[in-house]
Amino acid sequence: MKLLGRDFSKNQYKRRESDNPFSEKSGELRNGQLSTVHRTEWSEDVYITQKQDKEIIGQAFNFSKLYFVGFVMASSVLILVAKTAWLQIVQGEYYYQMAEGNRVRIERIEPKRGVIYDRNLNSLVRNKANFLLYLVPADLPDDEVETDGIIKKISTILAVKTFEEIKGELAKVDKYSLEAFQPLFVADNIEYENAMKLYLESENWSGVVLTNKFRREYLNTVKFTDDEKLYGLSFSHILGYTGKINDSELEKYGDEYLPIDYIGKMGIEYFWENELKGSGGKKQIEVDALGKEKKILGQVDAIDGHNLVLSIDTAMQIKLEEILIKQLEKLNLPKASAVVMNPNNGEVLAMVSIPSYNNNLFARGISQDEYTVLVEHPDKPLFNRAVSGEFPSGSTFKPIMAAAALQEKVVSEHTSFLSVGGISIGQWYFPDWLAGGHGSTDIRKAISQSVNTYFYYIGGGYNDFVGLGVDRIVKYSELFGLGSQTGIDLAGEADGFVPTKEWKVETKGENWYIGDTYHLSIGQGDLLVTPLQVAAYTSVFANAGKLYRPHLVKEILSSDDKVVGAVSTEPVRENFIDDYNMMVVRQGMRQTVTSGSGRRLDTLPITSAGKTGTAQWSTVKDPHAWYTGFAPYDNPELAFTVLIEEGKEGSTVCVPVIQEFLQWYYDNYKKEAVK
Repeated sequence: MKLLGRDFSKNQYKRRESDNPFSEKSGELRNGQLSTVHRTEWSEDVYITQKQDKEIIGQAFNFSKLYFVGFVMASSVLILVAKTAWLQIVQGEYYYQMAEGNRVRIERIEPKRGVIYDRNLNSLVRNKANFLLYLVPADLPDDEVETDGIIKKISTILAVKTFEEIKGELAKVDKYSLEAFQPLFVADNIEYENAMKLYLESENWSGVVLTNKFRREYLNTVKFTDDEKLYGLSFSHILGYTGKINDSELEKYGDEYLPIDYIGKMGIEYFWENELKGSGGKKQIEVDALGKEKKILGQVDAIDGHNLVLSIDTAMQIKLEEILIKQLEKLNLPKASAVVMNPNNGEVLAMVSIPSYNNNLFARGISQDEYTVLVEHPDKPLFNRAVSGEFPSGSTFKPIMAAAALQEKVVSEHTSFLSVGGISIGQWYFPDWLAGGHGSTDIRKAISQSVNTYFYYIGGGYNDFVGLGVDRIVKYSELFGLGSQTGIDLAGEADGFVPTKEWKVETKGENWYIGDTYHLSIGQGDLLVTPLQVAAYTSVFANAGKLYRPHLVKEILSSDDKVVGAVSTEPVRENFIDDYNMMVVRQGMRQTVTSGSGRRLDTLPITSAGKTGTAQWSTVKDPHAWYTGFAPYDNPELAFTVLIEEGKEGSTVCVPVIQEFLQWYYDNYKKEAVK
């Protein structure tokens, strides 16, 4: 018998037993037989029976260790199976995409952003070629020294981001994840000379991509030969601007955008983003070892964004801006706003907010210094005062009071009160603006000459006369659109504010007094309106009873300028004031021009109606000046509102603005349009 390659016959074993100096012999009785135990350095105990007719050679084994070994092996197999299942089933798609990303990739084809026209199809914005550089972290060299060399060259050529800044952004991305295949923005608006340097270098740089995208260029300045000034910056508050998408926007909109995309940030660009941006296409490409495109395997074309036609008239917008700026220069004042609307459908024809800013600064990438100047400017040029500014309305609120009083039968067109300079309630005195008063006053005269006493009566009552009271004033204020957004297609619109008895108790801890009603009745106190709201409710008087939603976009076009949709011009509310009552208020507004505070407008070749306003808002600063109105009187086609902050009297500073604008509109603009 042989064991472990050696011959263990009986005779041989006996001979080797005596010769082996490392063996140990002992005897024991096993199954009635004397056995000999041999131990060597290479085996465990070996028992050889002494029985002559049978020889057994064996080796002992510790079976208790078998269970432990089996448990370890079974556990290892289970872990291996589970890990395999996780990688192939749960994470299979992830790693498949990573593997495919090394050879075949899906790239998005960027659509062209829709352009924006004025109502006469004059372009207000265009798409301009823009060089942009980004990195694909997954394609960058594995050698860190080589990657650092590439980044140093990029930062040297561009000088807009330091080596440390780019490295820091790369450190946030796991190179061995799907995220590493997403573009990592480095710089845009790269000058042509630098773009060419990068183009030549990047051909041999893996993971570096120089591409040509489009950025917006706004055509918002016009030079006038008379004073060599540039006008048109007021378009910035309307159009807004686009800028590179930020992290929060990217998280919000998900797969619709890439980290290198541009998105609407303000104005029309922001509000109408979905229509303007279009729909991206897809291109399946095969790439080489550097991550560069080798060939196109398949392609789905992009769908370009819709074009927008605004209701804005460029000529009217620039002329209104020009007149308003010159008036502010004459008054040495910095802030004003104006709105011109079509009262028959809510289209905004011109909307100016001064001071303004140049939205091209943002479109091309504004510097920190430029941005600091804008945000720290005391007059807030980024703020759209016409839509977001809230101001006391002053006497421009009085037509609403008159309509409410007539509708509620608090007064009739023949009701008169005696104005003697004001009224007294206990120790409190509520004055007229004219010392000594206006004498006997009916509702038309009260509107045209802005007689406070009349509105004190119809608002809060006096002695035995019962006025509307605060609740009914609030009701009609809201019917005319105050206290809530008009719904114009711009973000950031203010609600304005209409105070109530409940609000005063909750916020000020005070009861509502008769003096609060008197103040509210003449557009003072806590009442706040926006210039756009005033223009909107002025349109109600112009069209004899319909409240429209102001809007800036008139039509939606396809990318090849075919009409695909129009904005609704249905009224928000109508017939809430009887026709006859509306006619009486209109007549009072007409008398503002013929014999009241707007008499300068009576020299124009067309008829008009309106209401001046002087709004107290500070004990140390001058009041705001208002004028709101419409023209022509019999068949209105324009409703307009002008606010000059701290301008004192609307009749002296705002009426001249409208006078010059209407003179130009009817003497020049409309005649040229006919030609």
